[in-house]
Amino acid sequence: MDKIGFGGGCHWCTEAVFQSLSGVYKVDQGYIASTGENSNFSEAVIVHYNPKEINLQLLTEIHLRTHKSTVDYQLRSKYRSALYVFSAQQSEKATQIINSLQKDFDTKLITKVLSFHKYKPSQSRFANYYFSNPDKPFCKNHIDPKLNILLKLYSNQINSKKLNI
Repeated sequence: MDKIGFGGGCHWCTEAVFQSLSGVYKVDQGYIASTGENSNFSEAVIVHYNPKEINLQLLTEIHLRTHKSTVDYQLRSKYRSALYVFSAQQSEKATQIINSLQKDFDTKLITKVLSFHKYKPSQSRFANYYFSNPDKPFCKNHIDPKLNILLKLYSNQINSKKLNI
């Protein structure tokens, strides 16, 4: 089992995306901090996955396509676009993956590869947010469109028990 952190938009959205994938066995929703100028906590998830079932390349590609990975806006400190890595080797690999995927985007990716430093979990009432509240307006308006991207582009990676397809 490997793990990596992903930050982008709302962690409820990010959690639902990764919970929907085969090969992902656990998603911890909360806040991650790196070091230096990125030492403030930002909404993110830690994804625990089996690299024999889903690899870092595909996880990263899905992450980049399911949040605004090319848009820098005022709330980026709260919603940092990042991959939080746990080793120098993972950092090197994540950087190579992002660089190789840049060609698939019309504008520059702003997603950073950052060292994982600290984690704070969300309040337990927010864990598994989408699958506990799929009919809430937030889920319909913000999470469903991301899951539709998964269904359209990555249907072979969907955990059908989760998304009931």
